[in-house]
Amino acid sequence: MSEWQPDVLGAGFEQFTIDLGADDEGPLVATLVRSLPRHRSVGARLFLRPLPLENVDVLYIHGWSDYFFQRRLARFWTDRGARFFALDLRKYGRSLRPNQTAGYVEHLEDYDAEIGEALALIRKSGVGERRLVLMGHSTGGLILSLWSSRNPGVADALVLNSPWLEFQLSSRIRQLIAPFVDLRARLQPMKEAPQLDAGFYSRAVREAADPDDPMDIDTAWRPDRSHAVTPGWLRAVLAGHAEVGAGLVVNTPICVLLSARSEAPLRWSENLTRADTVLDVDEVARASLKLGPSVTIERIDGALHDIFLSRREARNEAYARLDRWVVGWQAVPYPYRSPAS
Repeated sequence: MSEWQPDVLGAGFEQFTIDLGADDEGPLVATLVRSLPRHRSVGARLFLRPLPLENVDVLYIHGWSDYFFQRRLARFWTDRGARFFALDLRKYGRSLRPNQTAGYVEHLEDYDAEIGEALALIRKSGVGERRLVLMGHSTGGLILSLWSSRNPGVADALVLNSPWLEFQLSSRIRQLIAPFVDLRARLQPMKEAPQLDAGFYSRAVREAADPDDPMDIDTAWRPDRSHAVTPGWLRAVLAGHAEVGAGLVVNTPICVLLSARSEAPLRWSENLTRADTVLDVDEVARASLKLGPSVTIERIDGALHDIFLSRREARNEAYARLDRWVVGWQAVPYPYRSPAS
């Protein structure tokens, strides 16, 4: 029987293994990681102001070829009183098992299983009425946007960190290549495509790292060059992009954080440490407006693809913008109801 266990991130972090049954490659699991706010004494609760997010739970989902390792992101939320949870999806990070195809899934809806189980665990461990913030990076942002549209009324806010909402080369290119990807996926869904990642993004993350707050990244779970791309997985992502392009209905406030610019990673240069080298941020900004009626877009100058792994100045600006947005969101219930006249 699963129970909370110590996590690889060390003190202050625990993990819970979620059993998802099995597929053709063997047992399937997802892993929920948690970090809880520091306990406040009775005196502090009586005489000091409550922390602004004491009634908030946060569920974070990582991107492609990634897993949760960002202690600093967890601290942002727990320092404000929130309970922070992160989900390593099936076949990623802590959930990746021997002989599995890393990150492989044929339908993004398959992740509903672990998201549902994670939310059940979060609710079970909570006390009193609590608000839920969903936070996703890159592919995780796409997954949570689609999930939120299919599951209205569950989350109270959606925070997206460079969400992969549109194909890098525009919606027109996506529509042109989708039939070819679909054909390949029908014939050879798990055949690996040629590796196009030269490792420049991973190098940019290392060069932008803060020596005063080091990160331990497991390169077996987050390789310098991304996991292999397969037609079956790419078809699932393109189908998700098409859904976003047609318009979603996420009726909760949404905050989208993006770099101010993109840079093509054709060869190494210092510019790659101050731009999104993975997505076309202008395409993503346009696609963000199709998520729902309340969307805030924050563009961060000098930010990387993962906004919160950027150089210190851009990273601090991103946290300041997120803090401002969260304080405003928490202060005014949504939907807003005007006082009776």
